Amino acid sequence: MKKTLVAALTVATVAGSLVTATPPAKAGDVGAGIAAGLIGGAIVGGAIASSRPAYGGPVYIAEPPPPAPCYWRRERYWDGYGWVSRPVRVCY
Repeated sequence: MKKTLVAALTVATVAGSLVTATPPAKAGDVGAGIAAGLIGGAIVGGAIASSRPAYGGPVYIAEPPPPAPCYWRRERYWDGYGWVSRPVRVCY
């Protein structure tokens, strides 16, 4: 909601500044405009930086299923040089 409001306010500000007709600027007016822009940018930037990040809502995580009954068994296999025995986990 905050991001939408800030975006709408930004669009309205930019559109308003483009629509208004202004007389030619003088040297003193340019400096004041730059200072006002820097101050306004610092205020808006500080407000955006201090806002909390928008994370998603709570997420449902299902409970894991109960573990399957498993056991360890020794299994023999031929490795090319001879018979070797290794432990293998068997679950059903």
